Amino acid sequence: MSEGGAARRWLLDSPARTAAQALLRRRWDLRVDPGGLPAHGPVIVAGNHIGVMDGPLMAVMSPRPVHALTKEEMFTRSVGPLLRASGQIRLDRHRPDRAAIRSSVATLERGSVLGIFPEGRRGDGELRRIFGGTAYLALVTGAPIVPLLFFGTREPGRGSNWIPPRGQRIDLVFGEPLVLDPVIWPRTRDTVQAATREVHQHLRAHLAATLAATGLTLPGPLPDPEDA
Repeated sequence: MSEGGAARRWLLDSPARTAAQALLRRRWDLRVDPGGLPAHGPVIVAGNHIGVMDGPLMAVMSPRPVHALTKEEMFTRSVGPLLRASGQIRLDRHRPDRAAIRSSVATLERGSVLGIFPEGRRGDGELRRIFGGTAYLALVTGAPIVPLLFFGTREPGRGSNWIPPRGQRIDLVFGEPLVLDPVIWPRTRDTVQAATREVHQHLRAHLAATLAATGLTLPGPLPDPEDA
């Protein structure tokens, strides 16, 4: 079974997730606004991406367990066994990854939450550009797309692998769901591009509304070009 399959998700469904949440809250001032995240059924959570802690926080601190698309390089590091045990989905970012698509669709078809960073890499988190995978998966499955914004996982001037200090305030702000009408066949390039524009507008609107309502700020660009 591919990465993220049903046989590799036990950790997110165990008491270990609650314990991990408690440990994270002891280290950081974590504030989670669940927004309109549906309590049941398939959901695609689409997050901005500013720091190395975004993925773990998405998986563990979301109101529901999240199986996030994770760059394959992470699976070769010391966290690889943890990623597998928690059902995170291995992604080759450098070519079309059919295995990752199959695992993502299977995750949604069993009614779980799929996490994706549509910008494709860490950066300023402004959601200036997104790739089409989020819209494509929504068109295939009919799953609603819920925006997620991270604040505080990277400070201005810090590199993409910076870890927030103890006590740092970190905000996770979910938005309202966007539902695209599923397209069974054919899903043409024009169809996906049009859907991607709609998703992009929805994510950017959530960002603008959150910045205006909360006074939270993003960290700005990474100091140097990095393979984030």
